Amino acid sequence: MDLVLSPGLLAALFGVALLAGFIDTIAGGGGLLTLPALLLAQVPPVSALATNKLQSSFGSLTAALTMLRRGIVKVDDIRGLVFSSLVGSVFGTVLVQFVDPGILVLLIPLILVLIALYFTLVPTAGLEETTARMSRRKYCFTLAPLIGFYDGFLGPGTGSFFAFSKIWFRGRNLLGATGAAKVMNCASNIASLVVFVAGGKVIWSLGAAMIGGQILGALIGSHTMIRHGSRIIRPLVVGMCLLMAASYLWKNLV
Repeated sequence: MDLVLSPGLLAALFGVALLAGFIDTIAGGGGLLTLPALLLAQVPPVSALATNKLQSSFGSLTAALTMLRRGIVKVDDIRGLVFSSLVGSVFGTVLVQFVDPGILVLLIPLILVLIALYFTLVPTAGLEETTARMSRRKYCFTLAPLIGFYDGFLGPGTGSFFAFSKIWFRGRNLLGATGAAKVMNCASNIASLVVFVAGGKVIWSLGAAMIGGQILGALIGSHTMIRHGSRIIRPLVVGMCLLMAASYLWKNLV
C-alpha cells in the first residue's frame, strides 16, 4: 500500500483527531470523524479500523488518567470493571474477524436513540447519585464485559453505553458515570488495539499524527467536562447518540 504522507494530510488528520478527542471524551462518537477521515486518505478498511483504534486509545487513556487524577473516578471503583471490559473486548475483536456483524445493523441504532430519548425526556437523570439497580459484582460479570465485547466487535457508541449503564444500573451521577466510562472504554480500546497490532494492521505513521491531536483534544474535553458537568455532557450525549444512529443506518441501509 502506497500512501502519500504529505504534511497537509498529517496536519488535517491531527486536526480531525483533536476535535474527535474532545467530542469522544465528553459524549463518545469521535470515530464518526476519524474513521471517515482515514478512509478518505485511501487507507484500506481494516487498516483504517486498526489505526483508528490506535489513536482513539491514546485519547481514552488521556481522559481516563485525567478522571483518575482529579478524583472523579476512584481506582477501587473500577479495578474489576477494567479487567472485565478488557477481556470482553479481546473476544469481540477476535470474533469480528470471523463473523458478519450485520445482525446488529438495526439493534445498535435503536439502542442509541433510546439513550438519547432517555436523557431528553428525563432531565433529572444523572444529576444525583441514586440507589443501584444492580450489584457491583453482577455488573462486573455481565454488563462490563458485554459492552467491552461490543467495543471489540463493532464499537460505535461504546462510551455512551458504558455511561448510561453506570447511571441506570449502578446509580452514578452523569459526571461520575462518564468518567468511569472513559476508564472502561480505555481498557477495551487497548485490548482491541493489541489484537490489531498483532495482526500487523496498524499504519503507525498516520497514527502518530493523530495521537497528538487525540491527546490534546482529550485534555481539553476532560477539563471542560469537569468544569461544566451535566450542562455540557447531556446535550452532547443526546446529539452524538442521534448522529451515530443516523450515520449507522445511512451506511448500512441506504
